[in-house]
Amino acid sequence: MGVSISFVSATTEELDRAEKDPSWAGQFVCDLYGADTYPMPGRLYGGPDRSFAGLQFLFDEAEMSLEFVMDGFQILEDGTLFGWTAEQIGSVARELRATSWETLAAHYDPERMAKEDVYPNMWRFDPEGRRDGLEGAYDGLVAFFGEAADRGLGAFMNFSF
Repeated sequence: MGVSISFVSATTEELDRAEKDPSWAGQFVCDLYGADTYPMPGRLYGGPDRSFAGLQFLFDEAEMSLEFVMDGFQILEDGTLFGWTAEQIGSVARELRATSWETLAAHYDPERMAKEDVYPNMWRFDPEGRRDGLEGAYDGLVAFFGEAADRGLGAFMNFSF
């Protein structure tokens, strides 16, 4: 299965409750992902999944401020659930919309990524396919953050390992 990051949209009220009652939040998000109608109607979802570390490498090289495992606020003490406010989502959406894939792709270096053990260290195997996977994950993030920002939503970030 591997390590992955995913996002699901959240209202300000849900995030406030999650901050006050982490056990509620853990169950609520579990229910969102386990619903028979996943994705639930009207609920935005997306994420870089297993591409998070590769994208983070590109973000860092392009000097973007987004940091998956540092942004947001921790909800569960085990580090698996974070909340992102509507303001944070809006800020990230603006940065993502202002940064083209070509800007990030200029920093794609499969040899260096492999040497630095960027998860999931498979960059030397099918480097063009891996690059295409990162592009798809980036496009998905731009869409998720953009739509969530346009709707004034925050998000839950699930960090699975």
